[in-house]
Amino acid sequence: MEHLRKPEWLKVEKGRGQCGRVSRILQDNHLNSVCSEAGCPNQGECFRSGTATFMLLGKYCTRSCTFCQVTKACPEPVDKNEPEHVAAAVKQLGLEHVVVTSVNRDDLPDGGAGHFAATIRAVREKTPHVTVEVLIPDFEGDEKALQTVMEAQPDILNHNVETIPELYSRIRPQAVFARSVELLARAKQMDSRIFTKSGFMAGLGETREQVFMLLKTLSRAGCDMVTIGQYLQPSLKHYPVREYVHPEVFRQYQEEAYRVGISCVASGPLVRSSYHAREDYLKLKNLKIKAV
Repeated sequence: MEHLRKPEWLKVEKGRGQCGRVSRILQDNHLNSVCSEAGCPNQGECFRSGTATFMLLGKYCTRSCTFCQVTKACPEPVDKNEPEHVAAAVKQLGLEHVVVTSVNRDDLPDGGAGHFAATIRAVREKTPHVTVEVLIPDFEGDEKALQTVMEAQPDILNHNVETIPELYSRIRPQAVFARSVELLARAKQMDSRIFTKSGFMAGLGETREQVFMLLKTLSRAGCDMVTIGQYLQPSLKHYPVREYVHPEVFRQYQEEAYRVGISCVASGPLVRSSYHAREDYLKLKNLKIKAV
């Protein structure tokens, strides 16, 4: 297949700034960031602003999604001190909003849910003012695992559907679209006060009509927020980019998301789940306050 040339709107400034400081704090606390492991194009900007997205439960994922750069290998032993290490790093970085995610750990009985809950509690104990957003896996549909995370009361419960259902067999072969949507709906049913969020990529071969249908599905599941960004192929071994979606199309997706009832939408080529997460959280919170 012909290799697509990356357009001007996807070029990002490298720079250094606080990158070294953030890297040192992560290293000193024996922590991983999804920024580095997933090769996020916004890593330089986020590190320069003194923030990062923490990735729990090691560097190795038990799933083989064809879009993702995170290493697929035998998972590492769980570091029981990791929640405290995250809490320490949050305090050192002076964060006001923290995003915590993980690799998929289908080898664990609860998929890592207890580890997420312990991390939320540890952050709250050390820095009570900090808002906490968790980006969780699907826990293979385990309702009890989801309940464990919800009972720890994150401010935002995020689970990405990643793409349209028609592409799951090629993009997320070990995931189930309906299961992911059910998780989002179930989370809102468990505690409607907790914001729910999801995200997906464009440029994998989906049509606009399929994106519009996906947005309707997320709205029906009660999603408060949706993020939409351009898929970037990590290497030649990964699923190829089918299209570099123009910023105007991302704007149309945003308009459609608002039209079908989603309260807060971030849509653009460089948008990622945790990119400007605090600003989006505050926007969502203010919208909900005005609605009361």
